[in-house]
Amino acid sequence: MEESYKRLLTGNKKWSAEKLKQDPDFFRNLTLGQNPEYLWIGCSDSRVPANEITDTKSGQMFVHRNIANMVVHTDMNLLSVLYYAVDVLHVKHIIVCGHYGCSGIIAAMENKDNGFVNNWLRNIKEVYEKHITELEAISDIKSRENRLVELNIHEQVHNLAKTRIVQQAWKKRQLQIHGWVYGFNNGLITDLNVMMDEISDLEPIFRYDL
Repeated sequence: MEESYKRLLTGNKKWSAEKLKQDPDFFRNLTLGQNPEYLWIGCSDSRVPANEITDTKSGQMFVHRNIANMVVHTDMNLLSVLYYAVDVLHVKHIIVCGHYGCSGIIAAMENKDNGFVNNWLRNIKEVYEKHITELEAISDIKSRENRLVELNIHEQVHNLAKTRIVQQAWKKRQLQIHGWVYGFNNGLITDLNVMMDEISDLEPIFRYDL
């Protein structure tokens, strides 16, 4: 176990040396601050590293990850990240990126007791219930799982638009929210074309008078 742990530190030294070899000013430039254009809200799954799959560099993407890339209106962690990204860093794009084969999605479709995680999975179960007619018309379970992954991303894009943080930003400047899904089978990201960039995209009941 300790050898596995130390491998990370060895890997860090190797990475640092390679970066300095490529660009002697790499770390000095990082100390000057960050100015990312993107906020990435993704799944905690270790197979979906945001910078790697988008071929972006350090400092180009602000990242928040949780189980099944959820935007929950009571999640102070997510809302704090969102506030900082939008109000302080002034990102231009927010990307909700899920992935096919998501364990959180699969668990939410079942009735197993997952202990404390039940509280989180309930949010996904509510997405399932909202779209139950469409989902249960899909007989193949894998196809149903994949469709719930997509529908969940749609819902989280809309949940972002329902926040005061995003709506306040829309009053002042351009800000786009996108829904993407990543596939392990080919390493490609698919744009689900659920982009939202103004309050008129949102149902009237969720619009704040700001």
